[in-house]
Amino acid sequence: MKVVFLEDVDGVAQGGEIKEVKNGFARNYLIPKNLAAPATHNNTQRIDKLSKNADVNRIRQLDDMKELAEALDGTQLNIEMRAGANNRLYGSVTGTMVADAVAEETGHSIERRLVQLDNPIREVGKYLVPIRLHAEVSATISVVVYATGTDPLAEDEDLSESILEEGDLSVAVDPQAVVDSTQSNESVQEGNSTDSSIEPTEEVTSGT
Repeated sequence: MKVVFLEDVDGVAQGGEIKEVKNGFARNYLIPKNLAAPATHNNTQRIDKLSKNADVNRIRQLDDMKELAEALDGTQLNIEMRAGANNRLYGSVTGTMVADAVAEETGHSIERRLVQLDNPIREVGKYLVPIRLHAEVSATISVVVYATGTDPLAEDEDLSESILEEGDLSVAVDPQAVVDSTQSNESVQEGNSTDSSIEPTEEVTSGT
């Protein structure tokens, strides 16, 4: 079916465009949601007006998404999960769970597809998860996955932090490696401090 798009549809078309789409997609989704209309003669004559309206709506939507990004950016979500002794979860944290947690914590509902979590989280830890609100706007939230029976606030400092980019987990920070590195640096600093505390020996000249 050929339709005129009344609004932008992500990954499909922009408002004002005329495109051929599957009948079911048009009848069951686009038309009922007023996202598109059949490309009749009358509707095609309204393309210019629709395009102008779509441009206005596009700008308004971008502004709305920027405001939402400011509200979400830096938000921390605490998600409780059952976990084994090795911090592996019994189950996993999915994008849908993150979207639900965002709505519960902030009052802002977002679609699961906006959560850039292609691979479910399967270990206790702290993760930075991008939320792609718009082609030009993203926010980053912090997701703390903690084991049932533990305090997420108390454990927050001990949880390793991973950065999630396009669904791929980066290597988590090893707390012990940080400790070893810190101790090594402290030892060097102590050595330097000891050396600098030694006063230079005054040169003794014999009087004649």
